[in-house]
Parts: sequence; structure tokens; C-alpha cells
Amino acid sequence: MTEITPAATPFVLPEAPSEPDLVAKYFRGLGDPTRVRILELLDEHGELSVGDLVERLGQSQPKVSNHLACLRWCGFVQTRREHPSVYYRVTDERVTQLLALGRALLADNAEHVAACRRIDSKGC
Repeated sequence: MTEITPAATPFVLPEAPSEPDLVAKYFRGLGDPTRVRILELLDEHGELSVGDLVERLGQSQPKVSNHLACLRWCGFVQTRREHPSVYYRVTDERVTQLLALGRALLADNAEHVAACRRIDSKGC
């Protein structure tokens, strides 16, 4: 039996993601209905606590917190702590503009988007 040594299995760093890869990943942050609804609620109310969002969304606190972590990591939302609560708000007006642009584009393509099965099956 031969022993595997570190020299026999060199560690290779992954290549840095390309800009198109990063843009696609950024938009995947908006690819969940709950995250979009969170951003809409924050836009509507300015700032909400996790508890407020849980109540308005009708989802569990861990699930909402997980979505908020994703939104925060990608820079869509920011926080403010007022012990013991954490309040969330949209980071940048461009986020709400991006959602408004998405709704405007959807208005012209809603039937096609609703009928699209390629994105639903992740084959697109």
C-alpha cells in the first residue's frame, strides 16, 4: 500500500471567476421569489426587522434569515442593530431601480416568461 503525500497531490487554486460568471451569480441572488419579496417589502417600508419580515412573509425565521444573509452577502441589503433586533434596508436605490426595470420588462414578456420551462428545469 502506498501512502499519499502532499507532494503527490498538489493543491491547485481555482481560476478567478470571469465577469460574466460574477454577473450571473449576482443575478441568481434575485432568482428566488422570497428574496424578491423581501426587497419589495424593504422598498415599501424603508426598514424592517427580521421579525417584521417573518410576519409579513409567513415563513420561518431561519428561512427568512437565510434569504437575508444571501441578500446581504451580495450587497442588496444592509443592517442596523438596535439591541436585540437587527433591521434591514435596501443598500442602494439602484437595487429598487433594477427591480422596477425587471417588472417593466416583464410587462412586455409575461406570457413568455410564464410559459418558459427551460428556466424552471434549470436547463437554461
